[in-house]
Amino acid sequence: MAVWRDGRGELVVPGHGGRPDVRVPLEIAASYRARTKGLLGRDSLDGALLLSPANSIHTFRMRMPIDVAYLDRRLRVIAVRTMTPGRLGLPRVRARHVVESGAGAMAGWGLRRGVRVTVLTSPPGPSTV
Repeated sequence: MAVWRDGRGELVVPGHGGRPDVRVPLEIAASYRARTKGLLGRDSLDGALLLSPANSIHTFRMRMPIDVAYLDRRLRVIAVRTMTPGRLGLPRVRARHVVESGAGAMAGWGLRRGVRVTVLTSPPGPSTV
């Protein structure tokens, strides 16, 4: 199973039917604090947010509808749902990670059930101690 740290990266959705891969800017929320905050307090998102580990989400106190993709340990999409604010998503037993984006974005990327995505992480910058 993949293990990430809070930071930035890219979500790569493989192309199909001659279409090129789609590369999406990605925020990674791997710490408890970052996962708990998620998209709360935001009006929009440029790209996507990866919550890991996670197998369910909620949209209480959110300001916008979102697309949610549940990923298994091999980063294969189990399900994609659009959720409005004030909802509780059912836990997905096989899910290990959740990707969130603005409502409607995932269809445009070709992200659907059965697709296996890749997560590329940015190398950590120099330490400033």
